[in-house]
Amino acid sequence: MELNWSTFALEIFNFLVLVWILKRFLYKPVLNVITRRRETIENQLAEARQLHTDADALKERYEHRLSDWEQERLKALDKLRLELEENRLRQLENLKAELAREAEKNQVARSRQDKQLIGEIEQRALQQGAEFASRLLSEAAGPELENRLFDLLLDGLSLMPADQISDLSNKWGESPERILVTSVYPLTDEKQHQLEETLCKATDLSAPVLYEQDAKLLAGLNITIGAWVLQLNVRDELQGFMEFAHVED
Repeated sequence: MELNWSTFALEIFNFLVLVWILKRFLYKPVLNVITRRRETIENQLAEARQLHTDADALKERYEHRLSDWEQERLKALDKLRLELEENRLRQLENLKAELAREAEKNQVARSRQDKQLIGEIEQRALQQGAEFASRLLSEAAGPELENRLFDLLLDGLSLMPADQISDLSNKWGESPERILVTSVYPLTDEKQHQLEETLCKATDLSAPVLYEQDAKLLAGLNITIGAWVLQLNVRDELQGFMEFAHVED
C-alpha cells in the first residue's frame, strides 16, 4: 500500500482545524467559565471575611458601650448619694443657724417652733431627694436593670424561709387558678422556665403562669398569686419613697 501524501496532508490539515475549533469554541469558553467562577468564589470569601471582621468590631464596640454605660450609671448613683448627703448637711446647717437666731429672740417659744421647722426642712429634703431619685432611676431604667432585678427576684424566692412561705400561703388562701407575672420587657423562654421552676419550689403551686407587659413599671416585675402581690420594680419603689416622704410630713 502506497502512502498518499496529499491525503496525509489533508488529514493533518483537518486535524489542525479540529484542534483550532475545539480550542476556540470549547476549551477557551470552559476556561473562561472556570475563571469567572473562581473569581466569584474568591469575592464571596473576601466578603465573608470582611463581614466577620466587621461583626467582631461591632461586638467590641457594643461591649465597650455597655462597660461605659455601667461606669456612668455607677458614677451617677455615687453622685446622687453625695448630693443627697450634701443637701442633708446643708439643710441641717441652715437649720442650726436659724434655730440659733430664734433662740436669741424667744427662748420660751423656741421648742415648739424648732420642731415644726425641723419637720418642714426634713420634708423638703426628702421631697427633693425623692424627685431626684425618681428622675435618675427613670433615666437609668432599661433591659439591663430589669435583668438585674430578675436575678434578685430569683435569689429572694430561692432563699425564702419555710415559715414565710407558710404565712404567704395563708394569705392567698385556696390554691389560685393562675399566677400572673407582669414585666416591662418580654421574658425569654429561658427566664420563664427559671421563674416557673423557682416559683414552684418556693410556693409548691402548680398553677399556670401567665405573662404580660406593662411599661409603667419602668423596670422590674410584679408577681400576683391570688391576693398576694410581690412587687420588685422601679415604679413601686419610687412610689414607696414618695409615700414615705409624705408620711414623714
